[in-house]
Amino acid sequence: MRTFFPSESCKEGHPNALNPQSWLQIERGKLPKLSSHPSSASIESLIKVPQPPILPFFKPIDYVEVLAQIHEEFESCPPQEWSNLFLSQYQVFRGLGEVKLMRRSLQAAWQRANTVHEKIIFGAWVKYERQEEELVADLLATCGKCAKEFGPVDIASYLPFDVNASLQERITDENHISKNVTFRIGNERIICDRQKISELSEPFCAMLKGCFSESLCETIDLSENNISPLGMKAISDFSLTGSLIEVPPDLLLEILVFANKYCCERLKDACDRRLASLVSSKEDAMELMEYALDENSTVLAASCLQVLLRDLPNCLNDNRVVEIFIHANEQQLAVMVGPGIFALFCFLSEVSMNLNSSSDITTHILERLVEFAENDKHRLLALHQLGCVRLSQKEYEDAHFLFEGAVKAGHIYSIAGLARLDYIKGEKLLSYEKLSSVISSVTPLGWMYQERSLYCDGDTRWEDLEKASNLDPTLIYPYMYRATTLMRTQNAQAALAEINRILGFKLSLECLEIRFFIHLALEDYKAALFDVQTILTLRPDYRMFEGRVAASQLCTLVREHVEHWTTADCWAQLYDCWSAVDDIGSLSVIYQMLESDAAKGVLYFRQSLLLLRLSCPEAAMRSLHLARKHASSEHERLVYEGWILYDTGHYKEGLQKAEQSISIKRSFEAFFLKAYALADSSLDPSCSSTVISLLEDALKCPSDNLRKGQALNNLGSVYVDCGKLDLAADCYISALKIRHTRAHQGLARVHCLKNDKAAACMEMTELIDKAKNNASAYEKRSEYCDREQAKADLEMVTRLDPLRVYPYRYRAAVLMDNHKEEEAIAELSRAITFKADLHLLHLRAAFHEHKEDVLGALRDCRAALSVDPNHQEMLELHSRVNSHEP
Repeated sequence: MRTFFPSESCKEGHPNALNPQSWLQIERGKLPKLSSHPSSASIESLIKVPQPPILPFFKPIDYVEVLAQIHEEFESCPPQEWSNLFLSQYQVFRGLGEVKLMRRSLQAAWQRANTVHEKIIFGAWVKYERQEEELVADLLATCGKCAKEFGPVDIASYLPFDVNASLQERITDENHISKNVTFRIGNERIICDRQKISELSEPFCAMLKGCFSESLCETIDLSENNISPLGMKAISDFSLTGSLIEVPPDLLLEILVFANKYCCERLKDACDRRLASLVSSKEDAMELMEYALDENSTVLAASCLQVLLRDLPNCLNDNRVVEIFIHANEQQLAVMVGPGIFALFCFLSEVSMNLNSSSDITTHILERLVEFAENDKHRLLALHQLGCVRLSQKEYEDAHFLFEGAVKAGHIYSIAGLARLDYIKGEKLLSYEKLSSVISSVTPLGWMYQERSLYCDGDTRWEDLEKASNLDPTLIYPYMYRATTLMRTQNAQAALAEINRILGFKLSLECLEIRFFIHLALEDYKAALFDVQTILTLRPDYRMFEGRVAASQLCTLVREHVEHWTTADCWAQLYDCWSAVDDIGSLSVIYQMLESDAAKGVLYFRQSLLLLRLSCPEAAMRSLHLARKHASSEHERLVYEGWILYDTGHYKEGLQKAEQSISIKRSFEAFFLKAYALADSSLDPSCSSTVISLLEDALKCPSDNLRKGQALNNLGSVYVDCGKLDLAADCYISALKIRHTRAHQGLARVHCLKNDKAAACMEMTELIDKAKNNASAYEKRSEYCDREQAKADLEMVTRLDPLRVYPYRYRAAVLMDNHKEEEAIAELSRAITFKADLHLLHLRAAFHEHKEDVLGALRDCRAALSVDPNHQEMLELHSRVNSHEP
């Protein structure tokens, strides 16, 4: 066993029997062994669980209250404040890890931006957050649709020139003033129209038509004013035509400086806009930004800023760009970004932390964020983030000062940072007391017990981590700690069961790594290989052994101890995993198949389907792009392009790609895509017959049983929606014959609609027995069985996947029907604490309304509308509750 490991040299919701359930109707969510045997010591030395990081996010004690306050501010503040409120909302969702809600808040900030600078910042931010969708614009163009959303802003149109066009003419004796004036610059003379030049600015008016001696001169020397003859000629032409269109860039810069010196606002604005129109690259922006800041040229500065921000994260690798942001003074920043300074540095700090959270660049940007924090909400975020960076840099005194400032500003989570610092100084008891004080003074959250567990030992530590998991099952550290502790007591099976608890509902690379080592201890090399191949699917560059060894290298080593699979073996394994609803196992098999000479496009496509099931949308989109890249034919490529468009919400364009593919070659995947896209893009109920026809066409085309099973399952669903239950049953039975296990659920639905709940329950029991991931099957079975069995099934759902919200809603509804109002609200609150879910908030708001707790109902309504501002039933409840507010 010892020879196996690398040496130092290689290191690098639905109804139930309870009827009627009025509360739930509020919102229905609807291997060969090695000769040597491993010792437990050799394995446990490999399994090290680092302390959980202090996250650089805003984590309020009661995020519902914060979201409600933000929504209340929306109701009363002027529109120009909305973008800042959406930014605050974004920071709350970021702390909760709600990626979709984060992006929606950013998009709303962009849509409601009141200034061009906010439009630039939030447009670039949304673009940065959606980098994986950059190909979509090109694909839309091939469909004749231009993707303008979040594109560059026409800055000049947002910043109109606003200056008094008519200057007060000074009283002069015009009989003694000639019509023209000649400006001498060196040996050259430029003849200009005196009146037109005087209209450029007050200083020129005073010089040429006022009481100054120059007003009587026909020739004026401008040799010492840093303007060239060509520049003065261009200014003369501008005074007559109002245009600088033919003037070259270097001359425009010269004129800009001159115009600023002589207060020629119209001329300066024309230069500003003309130069801004020429900014098209990072190099242009770098060269012109300095002039823009020195000459207070707002249009040019904004244009340069837009180019730089839309080049993120790349431009932060250029020290010249970084210098601009970290050394510009407040006045220069105001020219560059108007009132959006804090938003700018929020954006820059997030990008920089994603690149390297411990870099000096990140530190400098966060220092600027602290500098421009306008209120306590801004200040606590900025101080906490900089504190996290300083902690990672081992600048402990600075980190203490910053965390302390964040706590004073109201960020209780920063106490976790202070406790870490006390522990580093050897004051473990003080760390424990700090967390205990927090736990006793507020409603406890999971992270509080997780943090306190770091400063105690034995049973006390285990108890705190159990409390942490009960309060917030999404925290991965407690599972990892318990699993490794069980390994050290030579209880590998219990360790495996513990780490599988979280992997059943949250795909974590760190937990997969722990399970990899547990499988090694159990000499289950095939399972270990599955784990490391899944890790490499999710992150090809992942490193293990605390970052010292590439996962790909360990994969190679483990594979030596697993029987070689032929292509046929791989397909058989994939078929087994797919039929067992083992999505992680299926991912691993596909990874292995991709290393062979098999058709990669098809495999990457299957990989994307599995990643979507496992709630990894970004990785799924990456796999779809790889499928497109490796497509073996044009018609296959068009299908993958169609799915890319479909998965980004462009259903009609996805349909168009499917039709193009079919026009080249009739294939299963093209017909399947067309059926899917048509069902989502058409509002016509009669399109069901077309969808049925398309799925039937798909089934006539060659494909493997994995995909045909899915098509039969989908066809059965359409037949059910059309009321054709016998045809639906035939489809589901055919799917089951080719081991499409999920068809049990569809067949159960048919039995239920035929008023045979016992058969439906038996069908779901078969699915539970066959499926490795079966939380959803337990949840669905609860619909068909008696009340006690339903209660037991839903308790099992919560154990298997605590993120599924229906069981909490069901239990709360039962409690409410039994007049146990406080217990019902507590059941919902248990899940709301770690999951911002509309249905949970909606139901709790209704419970509060029932209790005549207007403020509680209003708080939940407002928080729910932060999650989905357009939810009609929520809007109606909010309106009703709001009318009763005292």
